Amino acid sequence: MDDIVAVTLLRHAMTLSNKQHAYMGWTDSPLCFPDRQKPFPAAQDLVFSSDLQRCKKTAELMFPASTPILCSEFREMNFGEWEGKTYKDLAGIDHYQKWLDDPFCLRPPAGETYQEFAGRVEQGWKAAAEIILNTGSNTAAVVTHGGVIRHLLSVLAPFKKEFWEWKIDYSCGYTLGWSREALRRGELCTLLQEALLTENPNGSGSTTG
Repeated sequence: MDDIVAVTLLRHAMTLSNKQHAYMGWTDSPLCFPDRQKPFPAAQDLVFSSDLQRCKKTAELMFPASTPILCSEFREMNFGEWEGKTYKDLAGIDHYQKWLDDPFCLRPPAGETYQEFAGRVEQGWKAAAEIILNTGSNTAAVVTHGGVIRHLLSVLAPFKKEFWEWKIDYSCGYTLGWSREALRRGELCTLLQEALLTENPNGSGSTTG
């Protein structure tokens, strides 16, 4: 068992902006039900977190005995001028409609392209994997955002799904497993299973944040 490394990718708990279906990348919003968030059922050797407050607070509630390693690379995509706005707010903007048709190529005004977002997330993953390996850890959790988890699954999962096909509920995610050497070589994971809390107070996930 010492040769197996399991990393659990977890989405933060629902926020007020998520509940309003607003785009929330680098801006923040309070958690809706912090008093209902259950601790994660298993202690982890390491806990990583996006440095945004909604992830830090979720990590604190899920892993009260751990001090998370904060990683700005694990932030959600930056939606620029569309941050905090809803579809209704943006529906009349031509560039927004074009972005909806091709979100992997077009840039939100003053935001990130998907390619910039993906490169940043992958840099964060490589740095986290190096820490896991160098510390000899067998388990780790990454508390992050829906888009980050979807992208990591698209490059690490042993089978392919479209980006939007990955369902990521709030306070839930996936556990990925490797042999230590396979993780060191940057291979696809060989274990992939949903990580669900016994009780999830946050409901189904949106696509933004």
